[in-house]
Amino acid sequence: MLLPILAEASDKATWSFQWPQQNELLTWCQNMMPGTAMLLIVLGIIYLLFGYKIIKVLVILNALVLGAAVGAVIGHKGEAAIACAIIGAFAAAAIAWPAMKYAVALMGGLVGAMLGGIIWHAAALEPNLAWAGALVGLVGFGLLSFILFRGSVMMYTSLQGAVMLVFGVLGLMYKYQDIAPKLNSHLRVEPFLLPAAVFLPAMIGLIFQQHQTSPGGGGAGGGGHGGGGKK
Repeated sequence: MLLPILAEASDKATWSFQWPQQNELLTWCQNMMPGTAMLLIVLGIIYLLFGYKIIKVLVILNALVLGAAVGAVIGHKGEAAIACAIIGAFAAAAIAWPAMKYAVALMGGLVGAMLGGIIWHAAALEPNLAWAGALVGLVGFGLLSFILFRGSVMMYTSLQGAVMLVFGVLGLMYKYQDIAPKLNSHLRVEPFLLPAAVFLPAMIGLIFQQHQTSPGGGGAGGGGHGGGGKK
């Protein structure tokens, strides 16, 4: 399902690199296809609950998507977005597999950049300088991956899973004509509702993963599998 999504994005995108506003994210959810919303929900649950156990699979999946997105951007002007997306996806996955620890650091850096930008906007700072907050988050979370690998992986996958789950649910809710206007009004009037909606499932996922991978939890074997060789 990734290729149709990228094809649609390459046709509609302006490829501007401004930090997205909450209204733009809500508009994206409104225009989301039901299949895309369901895919985000399923993947979000997987990232939330099993992020640390299957970290290698999820990192490769992230690398595929990131490489495909970069390839689509590069090939967009030459009208070869799909071909470049496929090449970029396989190239990114091939690089991420032998460099797993650095791939996790990159994933953490991207999550940190997202949080940095969100906090920057929440603090009502200059919107055009949101990249500064994102840069601080990128560097800080990227370095944290090397210091606290296990905890960082659970935090990153929980946050990513929560974002995917919430956006997928919003994408489905916007398809109901009775719910969409009220939902849109509440989210636009009270901008802290969306971050709160992401934070709550992220905390639940983090606690669940911590319990499952702790020595006394039900997934002690999974913790040993995910953290082997990465202290």
